[in-house]
Amino acid sequence: MLTLVRAARQPVCRAVGLRVQKFVPHVLQTVPSLIEGCRWRGDKSELKRRAKAEKKAAEKEAKIKDQAQQNTEANDKQQHVDGLDEETLDPNQYFKIRTQAVQALKGTAEDPYPHKFHVDLSLTEFIEKYNHLQPGEHLSDVVLNVSGRVHAKRASGAKLLFYDLRGEGVKLQVMANSRNYKSEEDFVHINNKLRRGDIIGVRGNPGKTKKGELSIIPVEMTLLSPCLHMLPHLHFGLKDKETRFRQRYLDLILNDSVRQKFVTRAKIITYLRSFLDQLGFLEIETPMMNLIPGGAVARPFVTYHNELDMNLYMRIAPELYHKMLVVGGIDRVYEIGRQFRNEGIDLTHNPEFTTCEFYMAYADYHDLMEITEKLLTGMVKHITGGYKLTYHPDGPEGQGYEIDFTPPFKRISMTHDLEKEMGVKFPAADTYDSDETRKFFDDLCAQKGVECPPPRTTARLLDKLVGDFLEVKCINPTFICDHPQIMSPLAKWHRSQKGLTERFELFVMKKEICNAYTELNDPIRQRELFEQQAKAKAEGDDEAMFIDETFCTALEYGLPPTAGWGMGIDRLTMFLTDSNNIKEVLLFPAMKPDDNKPTAPVEGTSV
Repeated sequence: MLTLVRAARQPVCRAVGLRVQKFVPHVLQTVPSLIEGCRWRGDKSELKRRAKAEKKAAEKEAKIKDQAQQNTEANDKQQHVDGLDEETLDPNQYFKIRTQAVQALKGTAEDPYPHKFHVDLSLTEFIEKYNHLQPGEHLSDVVLNVSGRVHAKRASGAKLLFYDLRGEGVKLQVMANSRNYKSEEDFVHINNKLRRGDIIGVRGNPGKTKKGELSIIPVEMTLLSPCLHMLPHLHFGLKDKETRFRQRYLDLILNDSVRQKFVTRAKIITYLRSFLDQLGFLEIETPMMNLIPGGAVARPFVTYHNELDMNLYMRIAPELYHKMLVVGGIDRVYEIGRQFRNEGIDLTHNPEFTTCEFYMAYADYHDLMEITEKLLTGMVKHITGGYKLTYHPDGPEGQGYEIDFTPPFKRISMTHDLEKEMGVKFPAADTYDSDETRKFFDDLCAQKGVECPPPRTTARLLDKLVGDFLEVKCINPTFICDHPQIMSPLAKWHRSQKGLTERFELFVMKKEICNAYTELNDPIRQRELFEQQAKAKAEGDDEAMFIDETFCTALEYGLPPTAGWGMGIDRLTMFLTDSNNIKEVLLFPAMKPDDNKPTAPVEGTSV
């Protein structure tokens, strides 16, 4: 019977409910059990199917949930970088995320680079106008616009945030409170969008916190220009000199003391102009490119003029042009401008630098010493408030020296005081152009261990001796006077000491800042001195002068008794700002190519 049931299970199952009357009676007795078996098997399959479907649904739901979470995280990265710990982000990653977020704002009503934002008060004016407010006071009826760069962002709960806004060397706090903002939704949105480094506009009310900090309480904030890079914290600052000099804008953003140095530099130039204008001088401009590099002993830069098919020289000094103008009847002229010298780069030299030169008819070098004393003492007092200042030649950590600009300045004679200092009697000054004198100074340098690279001319050997024995003792302003004629081809001979000239250099802290002399106005003598310079150039002295026939011709028309003066603006600024490196007082100093410069991020769009 069991065998029969097993054999008949499949056809019986298929026939159930169709033609049961055809089954024989003994088979009919097994039908209920067969039906029950089929029903049990069907239920089992249904359970499996349902379980499988439920599993698939659960997997799909989990996948959707994971995807949503990933999208949320990506969103958070783009829109809420501040929600993460910014300090843990890689700078390239930060740049990429911020750039994408800024790109997403373009073409919308929230353009990240608006054309205009009206500013009612500068941060400085705001502070001056409202600093009198009492702690807790809030001028809700006064609404005005200010702008600046965000340097810090601090949250004090979801509805209160503080920003440090900086500009013009001052700081103003922004106390962003959702109660005062135009709407809760806009408050959340703008605060999620702003980052450290961004330039923003703030429309709001002046007020002071309960602790007494002057603030602006915004009703609206606007992103004016986003900062795509991670801005270093003010607490740590920017110390690396290479980065500071190559990225001066970043240096100025983070180091307010740097900004103050250039404010001082501007004050020096303004004072200088005002001083000379009051003495009746006329400010002029002369060519930067010349057929002959004249006016100083220096190696020039060479450039090329396509149309003229010839080399031109970048000017090393404007002197000869100035004297030609005095010949033309403009008795007092001055110029503040750039000079270019193809020489070394070190702590006190830059290939291009700023000077002031003036030429004064009917004056001599004695008059110019008095003018120099009056100019510098007045300037130092005007800028620093006194005559004394402290200077650190080896940097802030090194020894400090007091420099006293109280007049009158010390005066020493170059050759006579050098003889005293070295304990050696020199040949007569009118024999300095002889080979015997050149050999004397050559041997003296060798004996004293003074280095002088070739060509070892008398002028160069003397200059090195003065540097090692006289200049090093000039801490306070000191005039070194009466240079030998062989060192001063444009200066007039000394009226009482043969072979010397009426010239002085002013040294401060062992560095020259001024050079002046009674001008040579004899065209015949001038041409002879130019020829001596040409001879030195032929012997290999790259710094010797060319013969300038145009200038000699101008002298033939008559140059009145004249005194000329030049001062380096950069070096003077170094002393008045306590900077031991000339790069500190040049906004964009000459730098060697940056071979290790990192490549720009490949992903993300630079805006």
